[in-house]
Amino acid sequence: MRRSAPTASALGSVALGGVVGALARWSLGVAVPEVDGFPWTTFAINVVGSFLLAILPGLLDPGRRPLLALVLGPGVLGGFTTLSAYAEQARALLADGSVLLAGSYLGGTLAACLAAVHLGNRVRVPRAQRPGNTHGRAE
Repeated sequence: MRRSAPTASALGSVALGGVVGALARWSLGVAVPEVDGFPWTTFAINVVGSFLLAILPGLLDPGRRPLLALVLGPGVLGGFTTLSAYAEQARALLADGSVLLAGSYLGGTLAACLAAVHLGNRVRVPRAQRPGNTHGRAE
């Protein structure tokens, strides 16, 4: 399947959302420092972000509000979740000789994010409660 080139508004939407998400992630990392050597903040960010990414299509209809979907999905939540910090923290744990902790972090994050996506896919938001629905009734 071939995709068309993104529009300036699509690029701007993702960029704006990415700034918000990255700043939120960074702020949480500063506000909630690491405890007991386990990167709990990044773990929580990735699990919560995975859940929110899974419920996003059910929360708003991306076909009806494509720019909002871009701002929130690949923008905010893409900037909020972080594979690079996850990988770097696992590398640092391994470099410190914490093999068991690194393995627990890698496997635990993967399992928890998959569970969050599965749970998020099961969440159904009634049409009447979705943002932007002006009809006031479920469809």
